[in-house]
Amino acid sequence: MNCDDVRVLLHAYLDDELGAAESLAATRHLAECDACRQRFDDYARLSGSLRQADLYRVAPAAFRARIASRLPRPATMPRARRRGREPALAALAALFVVAAVFAGWQTAQLRRQGGDALVADAVSDHVRSLLPGHLIDVRTSNEHTVKPWFDGRVDFSPQVKDLSAQGFELVGGRLDVLDGKPVAALVYKRYLHTINLFQWPGNGTANSPRTRDGYHVLEWNDAGLRFAAVSSVAEGDLQAFERAFRAMPAAAGEAAH
Repeated sequence: MNCDDVRVLLHAYLDDELGAAESLAATRHLAECDACRQRFDDYARLSGSLRQADLYRVAPAAFRARIASRLPRPATMPRARRRGREPALAALAALFVVAAVFAGWQTAQLRRQGGDALVADAVSDHVRSLLPGHLIDVRTSNEHTVKPWFDGRVDFSPQVKDLSAQGFELVGGRLDVLDGKPVAALVYKRYLHTINLFQWPGNGTANSPRTRDGYHVLEWNDAGLRFAAVSSVAEGDLQAFERAFRAMPAAAGEAAH
């Protein structure tokens, strides 16, 4: 993917509207191209500014009433013509149902064929996090600082554990989105490798390590939470990380939090 390709996709990339393959390609390009990354950062700042609440203004009631009075009134459709449209509307509704069923079937087929959307999203989020300024929202190695940071940002209490004695250094956390849901993302370091540990409420199927685009992904469940760990670290090291995390008890007072 070259600069021209990325510039066309930047707005969709910023709004997380790209597919996994395009998102990954754009992320890799932005990691290597200072000019495109600067353009992306400018768009991100502009987008953030436009979402500021103080830009919103409510039109005065008199002004809204004046505008409404000048709008053309909708024509009343004869009863016979309305009845004539009913079959067409019913056919359109049926078409929407068929399209929804097909989309669900297609998603199931992709998952059965190894095109796991969750794995794709997790790898995409991991790669995007490696861009400068995207990895960490709260930077600290203290689990008692990281855990309270998520209060009010997610509607569950994430598990945060210090695994430095096992060779996995906690460096911080951030808020992320995975599979369309807000998730807590913990960031650990293993040598020069970054491990992103995503967690959110629910139960899923624990899987053996899977590899996508050179990144290993591990999933498991514990205490009503789902976990997905993603890293370029060796597969054995990622499995050791899972064992260490699951074996480490929650800090005192956290289990009932």
